[in-house]
Amino acid sequence: GYAGGYTAVKRTVREIRPEPIKRFEVRFETPPGEQAQVDLARFEVAFTDEPGVTRIVWLFSLVLGHSRLIWARFVVHQDLQSVLRCHIAALEAIGGAPREILYDRMKTAVIGEEADGLGIYNRSLIGIARHYGFQPRACRPYRAKTKGKVERPFRYIREDFFLGGTFRNLDDLNAQLRRWLDNVANPRVHATTQRVINEAFAEEKPHLKPLPLAPYRAVLKLERRVSHEGMVSVAGNLYSVPDTTRRRILDVHVCADEIRIVENGTI
Repeated sequence: GYAGGYTAVKRTVREIRPEPIKRFEVRFETPPGEQAQVDLARFEVAFTDEPGVTRIVWLFSLVLGHSRLIWARFVVHQDLQSVLRCHIAALEAIGGAPREILYDRMKTAVIGEEADGLGIYNRSLIGIARHYGFQPRACRPYRAKTKGKVERPFRYIREDFFLGGTFRNLDDLNAQLRRWLDNVANPRVHATTQRVINEAFAEEKPHLKPLPLAPYRAVLKLERRVSHEGMVSVAGNLYSVPDTTRRRILDVHVCADEIRIVENGTI
């Protein structure tokens, strides 16, 4: 039965409404040796060895959640073999493995999702995880903040290292990146933790799982037909075979760090 205007009601409610409670986000910090985060980012680069040509390269980055130590490498492809090779190099470089590695929904890592929301992981990734003793874990969909520790360094690397740089080729790009990580990125005081990253890593390293004694040597065996041009196609790339090759169907052994093309037991 109120006969007044709606504006008067809004004005009155505004005066008597309690002040909203300010809610602050609680930053999630992981214990030492607990977690690393992995992701890939796309970069475009013009190498001085190839004037006038723009190449697409991918930056693989692994960041330890506790100390924020960054390991990174540029690769030409974002395929499974490149991702596995980078995993091996990263874990060997830091001298151990965390208990779990967190992934965005990378197609090379997470190939699907079960009904309960749990990720289905690539079989080769499961193999390397068992070898090094870590548990792969997929980010929940649409939860961008869960992987901030690895996504923020991508912007840092792009702006502080990559932009304005001059690189001859991929090897030179990675050599300069390695020096920048060793001399600039990892010796700095981290803005969030307020600790020197290398000092925090020195405390975290004993909590990592030790590296296995034997190297990772899982092999995916395939059969591939030799083309009339003497080429074999593996994962979208063409590899030439010698003119002395006699068989039309060859065995291909795909390892994490190399591809072997075999005829009658001979590489």
